[in-house]
Amino acid sequence: MKIAKIEDLHCDAGWRDFSFLKITTDDGIIGWSEYNEGYGSAGLTAVIRLMSMQYAITRQAPGGINQQAMAAIENALLDVKAKSLGVPVYELFGGMVRDRLPLYWSHCGSYRFRNAEMMGVEPVRSFDDVVKLGKHVKERGFKALKTNIFRFDFDPPNMHQPGFGRTPGGPELNADGATLAAIADGLAAFRQGAGPEMGILLDTNFNFKTEGYIKVARTCEPYNLFWLEIDSYDPEGLRLIRDRAPMPIASCESLFSRRQFRPFFENRSIDVSIIDVPWNGIAESYKISTMAEAYEINCAPHNFYGHMSTLMSANLCAAMPNFRIMEIDIDDVPWKDDLVTHPPVIQNGELIVPTRPGWGADINEAAVKAHPPKNPHP
Repeated sequence: MKIAKIEDLHCDAGWRDFSFLKITTDDGIIGWSEYNEGYGSAGLTAVIRLMSMQYAITRQAPGGINQQAMAAIENALLDVKAKSLGVPVYELFGGMVRDRLPLYWSHCGSYRFRNAEMMGVEPVRSFDDVVKLGKHVKERGFKALKTNIFRFDFDPPNMHQPGFGRTPGGPELNADGATLAAIADGLAAFRQGAGPEMGILLDTNFNFKTEGYIKVARTCEPYNLFWLEIDSYDPEGLRLIRDRAPMPIASCESLFSRRQFRPFFENRSIDVSIIDVPWNGIAESYKISTMAEAYEINCAPHNFYGHMSTLMSANLCAAMPNFRIMEIDIDDVPWKDDLVTHPPVIQNGELIVPTRPGWGADINEAAVKAHPPKNPHP
């Protein structure tokens, strides 16, 4: 069995694009993977098209777009291999440990600032709307939700994202009184609406420095967080935050390979390791999770993409022993389900692990073509 053709497909996903890699073998088996070039990876499609002998020629420059390109190809090839054997991908990694995966509703309310009409949902314009949304998440059967920092004092209201250069507060990234008050008000609103049993996760991204994250952690203490999520490339600084924080710390979603994860494990910087399967590839992701287990650290996938990515991450979560919880975006464009032949099945806030060969679904190419991307992919 040899690779006969490699193709990339893209479709409009509202405020982003979904990108898929299709590998066809000489005996007609098709493998799929999902990747993302809108999250700091512009030009990834061009790299995938050009890559050959990837590992050898990028040995001195691991990570970044090269690694994401290799991961996309690897993930599609593993889909091919599993289909050729007639088994799910997780069988290639020791088999299923669990058949149901607890989920958390990610970016809860965050996309509703600007994209509510596109998604056909109620907008978020005040903390009263946050209370209503918390109730809705509970009614849908979810046991956990993750949100961001909402700033209704901005004009127009928006998320607090100075770490990405999108709102005031950079480059100094200080945690001022108004920001801390907004965090407290947002968490109080979600807690009021969702109730005391809901797991609430707060994602602070790259929006503060070590001092600020410590202040944020102390501000969050009354609201019994499931975890505080932080993006940091400083394992020792993150360990300092973890030592002073009264809740679990999750991080590492922006890291590549075991080499980058290792200092965070060795420094005991985190309680939960977040692994991006489209970035690392499922084989390396599984190895990262195995290394994490040696440090008594559980893992969760970074999964804010489309359904194919959800199924890829679900195969990892089904196989790794040290699983914590799985991320999923519920708020999304109305045609999201149409893009795959078998959308993920969610029951009472849990994803049912598919038993079909490969990832458990294929891309519906007609649906992808019906929603061409807004941004060109040269």
